[in-house]
Amino acid sequence: MTARVLSAATVGFEGKLIDVECDASKGLPGLQIVGLGNKAIDEAKERVRSAITNSHLDFPARKLTVNLAPANLPKDGSHFDLPIALSILAVSGQLRQEVLEGVMCAGELSLGGELRPIRGAVHLAEAARTHGVTAIIVPLQNAPQAALVKDATVYGAKTLSEVFLHLLGEKKLSPISAKERVSQTHDSVVDLADIKGQEQAKRALIIAAAGNHNILFDGPPGAGKTMLARALVSILPPLTYNEQIEITKLHSLTGVDIDEVVSERPFRSPHHTASHVSLIGGGSKPQPGEVSLAHNGVLFLDELPEYPRISLESLRQPLEDRQVHVSRSAGRVTYPANFMLVATKNPCPCGYYGDPTRECSCSQQVLLQYQKRVSGPLLDRIDMVIPVARVNEKDLLESNPQTTRQSEPIRDTVTHVRRKQHQRYGAEIHNAELSSKRIAERTLLSNEAKEFLQTAAERLQLSARSFFKVIKVARTIADLEDSPTIQPPHVAEALQYRFNPSLTR
Repeated sequence: MTARVLSAATVGFEGKLIDVECDASKGLPGLQIVGLGNKAIDEAKERVRSAITNSHLDFPARKLTVNLAPANLPKDGSHFDLPIALSILAVSGQLRQEVLEGVMCAGELSLGGELRPIRGAVHLAEAARTHGVTAIIVPLQNAPQAALVKDATVYGAKTLSEVFLHLLGEKKLSPISAKERVSQTHDSVVDLADIKGQEQAKRALIIAAAGNHNILFDGPPGAGKTMLARALVSILPPLTYNEQIEITKLHSLTGVDIDEVVSERPFRSPHHTASHVSLIGGGSKPQPGEVSLAHNGVLFLDELPEYPRISLESLRQPLEDRQVHVSRSAGRVTYPANFMLVATKNPCPCGYYGDPTRECSCSQQVLLQYQKRVSGPLLDRIDMVIPVARVNEKDLLESNPQTTRQSEPIRDTVTHVRRKQHQRYGAEIHNAELSSKRIAERTLLSNEAKEFLQTAAERLQLSARSFFKVIKVARTIADLEDSPTIQPPHVAEALQYRFNPSLTR
């Protein structure tokens, strides 16, 4: 006699359907689990045995074989405990196979039969929806996360006994519905009104937010570069449904936010001592890195030249492809990495090269070495480079007469502009993500703007990538002004943000 229970395994960014099969035969009593499982799955034998017994259910005194199919797919995690236990209860006649049809379940069992939260509950729900499974049983802490996926009925349970009684029909569990989470601007978030001066940098920040452009602030210490970067969160639009699903999936994989639903755009700020593996992702068991955890949000690199060269160069591929490929001996996985890069740098190690009031103490050789820490190909992938000067002390002491937050109306404008881009391109993509083919089809440059751009490209010796990035930024500026076509003033402003002589000294 055999029994079958549906579950799922997380493979990279996706969930794969797993059949948990159990066979009971004559022989020495025992439990064997096959199907290319890891150590945590092999140890499930003892957890399941104790959980069934302590839940006042009968563990059959027969030779039990559990197979996790497909057998050639490596499986990891303790979330197979619950489906293994249910398959044993079904094969022993305590549950009917019919009640398990069309039901997918996952959960780690304690020795007392309690269900503990697992990683990747939202992956499980997506795999269920893909294969037409509408009923999902997970630990109660994971239920809100799994309920994010539409067209699926999610049940949250605290113990194995609750799942058993639910399947018997004696004590039904209540379905869990996804709670609507509204993005809110907290008082701890830096508002644009909190930043004194820096009007050009604020304007550039709004353009970057509207088109999802990468931006670099270059200036002396204390000019407000970090505050500008942190204020970006206050003007980014609320998450869409698809963005919320993607971010929650990525954060659930790390094992930190396994029972949380992400409702705010991520702002990741790794220290400059972070390794390139933690930045890009990987490990013996590949996991998403900072570039993926910043997906649909912001990756902030403070003092860009202080990061190791290997870490900076590893950003080139995800900045171009908007995804990262991690290849290891255990397999190859792909994680999304569509983030806004916001970086800062000083003009030199002491920070005062070119400052009108303070003399730089760096030698020419030290200055050249510092400038070479950030390669030309990486700078070429940054859409906007903004010089940030020190703010006058008198301006710093001036009181702000405004009582309302500046960021809130700007956030509405940015949201409107992004929606306009979604309608234009027929998908949730932004100007910064356009391919060269789509630029020619969708950006609509006027004849005067084309002539102006070609002349400027020849004089400034722009690379092909820089040429297209200028068009993308100009398209965002035109969107902010509700202009259907790109005009010469839009190109001129985009060129102003593109060309920074301080990086070519």
